[in-house]
Amino acid sequence: MPLSVLVPDNDVVPPPAGEPKAPQWMPPLDADGLRLVLERIKDWEPFDVEEVFDDLDTAIGNHLPAGAATDTLIDRLRGHVKQLSDIAVADDKYPPTTEMVQLVERGRPLREERTPPNYQQAVGLARRLAFVTSDLVEALIEARYIREAE
Repeated sequence: MPLSVLVPDNDVVPPPAGEPKAPQWMPPLDADGLRLVLERIKDWEPFDVEEVFDDLDTAIGNHLPAGAATDTLIDRLRGHVKQLSDIAVADDKYPPTTEMVQLVERGRPLREERTPPNYQQAVGLARRLAFVTSDLVEALIEARYIREAE
C-alpha cells in the first residue's frame, strides 16, 4: 500500500523544479502617488450637464448675472470648462475631434485669466467662458462623449 502525504490547506507547495518563477508583484503607485489619487477622489465632483446649462443660461441668457454672483459664476464656468476638457481628452481609444481640441485650447487661457474687478469686464469674461463651454458641451454630446439632459 503506497504512502500518501497530506498537505494542510495553508502550506505553500513549491512549484515543480523546471517551472519558471513568476515576477514578484510591485504596487503600481508609491505612497505619494496614492495620496495624489486620494486627493483627486476627494475633490472629484460628478458631471452634471443640467448644472452646466443653468450656468450657461445665467451667463448668456436674456438677463445679466447679478453683480455679487458674477465671481462665483466665473469660478463655476471655469470648472465646467476644465471638466469638459478632461472628458474630451480622457480616453486614448477615442481621441478628441479637431473641433474639441480647438475648444480645449481656446478655453485654457480663459480659465487662467484673472477675474476683472470691473463688473462689465467680469460679465464679458463670464460670457466668453460660457460660449466655449456651450460649444464644448455641444461637441461632446454630438460625439456621444456625454448625454444631453433628459
